[in-house]
Amino acid sequence: MPIVNSLVSWYLKRRLPAFEEILHNPEQVQNDQLIRLLRTAQITEFGRKYDFKSIQNMETFKERVPVTNYDDFKHYIERMMQGEQNILWPSEVSWFAKSSGTTSAKSKFIPVTYESLEECHYQGGKDLLMTYLIQKPESEIFAGKGLVMGGSHQINNANSDSFYGDVSAVMMQNLPLWAQYLRTPDLSIAIMDNWDSKIEKMAQATINDNVTNISGVPTWTIVLIEKLFELSGKNNLTDIWPNLELYVHGGVSFTPYKDRFKQLIKNSQVNYLETYNASEGFLGIQDRLGSDDMLLMLDYGIFFEFMPMSEYGKDFPITYSLSEVKPNENYALVISTNSGLWRYIIGDTIKFTSVHPFRFKITGRTKHFINAFGEELVIENADFAIKAACEKTEALLNDYTAAPIYFTEHTKGGHEWLIEFEREPNCMNTFVNTLDQTLKQQNSDYEAKRYKDMAMLLPKLNILPKGTFQGWLKQAGKLGGQHKVPRLSNHRTFVDDILQMQKAQQQSIV
Repeated sequence: MPIVNSLVSWYLKRRLPAFEEILHNPEQVQNDQLIRLLRTAQITEFGRKYDFKSIQNMETFKERVPVTNYDDFKHYIERMMQGEQNILWPSEVSWFAKSSGTTSAKSKFIPVTYESLEECHYQGGKDLLMTYLIQKPESEIFAGKGLVMGGSHQINNANSDSFYGDVSAVMMQNLPLWAQYLRTPDLSIAIMDNWDSKIEKMAQATINDNVTNISGVPTWTIVLIEKLFELSGKNNLTDIWPNLELYVHGGVSFTPYKDRFKQLIKNSQVNYLETYNASEGFLGIQDRLGSDDMLLMLDYGIFFEFMPMSEYGKDFPITYSLSEVKPNENYALVISTNSGLWRYIIGDTIKFTSVHPFRFKITGRTKHFINAFGEELVIENADFAIKAACEKTEALLNDYTAAPIYFTEHTKGGHEWLIEFEREPNCMNTFVNTLDQTLKQQNSDYEAKRYKDMAMLLPKLNILPKGTFQGWLKQAGKLGGQHKVPRLSNHRTFVDDILQMQKAQQQSIV
């Protein structure tokens, strides 16, 4: 094993005793995190407002501090972006993570503190690699370079001393020198904001590198791989990077993309791991190869609460602590963090697969669902059904979105699916029927509404030309970074916008 590989492996594995603590004493670890957060922030404007100094336990914290969302913090964050300090967190804040904005046309700017970078975002990456090396002691991952499909950043126009961008770009910009040495391409390319040029330059800059690992959102990773194939004339990524051994993905469910990656990376020795690294914090890692869940990371400066979905939208919702949650129930995540977010609804929903230790799956978004007819369809259902339909019809998926078809005077309701395929189904009727039947098996509410077509009709499928979703994101100014196609919407805004764009393009061709 090369000296760099040995040194980095030794450095990462020093963390093992603390890592085991979150497995064996999770409730105590979380209690310690809360008290530490409160004591650190007691001198801030927010801490004085709610008298953090006198809060001694979780119960008082929940009674005194309301559950919040971005709108509740927006005025604080705007002041911080103007340069004001000690508002939500005591240390200086000069970086802000710009959210993808998939649930709203407005961008959100999440404070990124020194503590959240070091103790949360970076620690999550290091822990993921540590658990990987424990399972793969023969790994040569640090003998080469890690390629990161990151976003972009720019100077804050309101204050030249602060910056904002995708969380991945913020992380790359602040990496220590030793970590910069282990990644590719050059930072000037990695944080470019023109994604057309960025993909081209990334492919040219890395095609001859010894890339051993890749991190990034599946959709943009596929675009890069296809560009590499175009430049090299090859059709297998390990023919270009023969030492590739790990792909770390996140941001969207990997389920619909598994078969596509098998076509792009024809090597069963390449491993796949999932992370849950949001703008608001690094929340979970897949610590076991071959599993389909992640370990909730409890000592990254984040205190977790879990809101039953029946409480979502209430003025004073009930939230549960770790000791109160149950497996296989949907919860909205509420977090308090070392970036200055307090009882903040992050917008994601999870369900626990295990509570000893606390492992979970992301099931969707609090605002990404379809419930126009009481069907309560969530992303987890949709991803599973799409995968089943693709397997049944030998199709390969690029991307999809779905929305309701509303009742009219003459027609019943249903769902419209816009799907972009890499390889189209061998039978469209089979695809639609498999999609429908799998949704029924996954979701009893959907099944009830589909009974004899009484409330909902068979799904309507619209096949889009390849590149449509990318064109739509570009038109909306959301190309690249953490921006992604919304899977499910309880309205038709996105679907109608995409269809209108496609219609305009067809008319221009005619």
